[in-house]
Amino acid sequence: MNRDIAPPLPARARLAGAAPVMAVAFVVAVALWFAVFALVPPLAGMDAPLARLMFALKCGGVAILLTFMTGIEAIAHERLGSAAFDPLAGHETRRLRVNARYAQNTAEQLLIFVPGLLLLALYCDSGAAMRAVVAATLVWTLARFVFWIGYHRGAAQRMPGLVGYAQSMIVLLYVAARFGYEIAGPAGASLPLLLFAAIEAIILLATRRAA
Repeated sequence: MNRDIAPPLPARARLAGAAPVMAVAFVVAVALWFAVFALVPPLAGMDAPLARLMFALKCGGVAILLTFMTGIEAIAHERLGSAAFDPLAGHETRRLRVNARYAQNTAEQLLIFVPGLLLLALYCDSGAAMRAVVAATLVWTLARFVFWIGYHRGAAQRMPGLVGYAQSMIVLLYVAARFGYEIAGPAGASLPLLLFAAIEAIILLATRRAA
């Protein structure tokens, strides 16, 4: 066994150590979200659903450019300038592996973020409410940068960037509840939330048993 490599911390120790940092990151993200929502002026021409969808799609495009595309560029530039040019040669540096993991994680997060952003735009019934789309885009994009930079510093230090994922989850829960309310009122709004909570509980119990 290599004594220079510290054994991984137990899951509870990792969670306990990350909890204060995550709490601070969450408070900062919430404060930033409301600051953007308050400071951005109401958006004009957002009465039609199609206009709101197009605006949200444009916001998603900017987020993809700044987060996912830059991750791919980081991988490409390092491969072109090093022995890692051949992906099968096994010359990847830690920096390259982190960038690859970041790009993969960002692609996964985009599958949650972009649909939620589009649905959020549909439920924003005015130019003033559409400021929520701008705020969500900015917070998610900055959270990706925090995740990326933190990942290069250490695996645990990427965790504050997960507030972007938390925001995406909250947005999807919100739009699912709104959709359920349209179908069956309060009971319909509660159903997707309860189902999600039940699935989360099952996953948590299964994970703990496996550990």
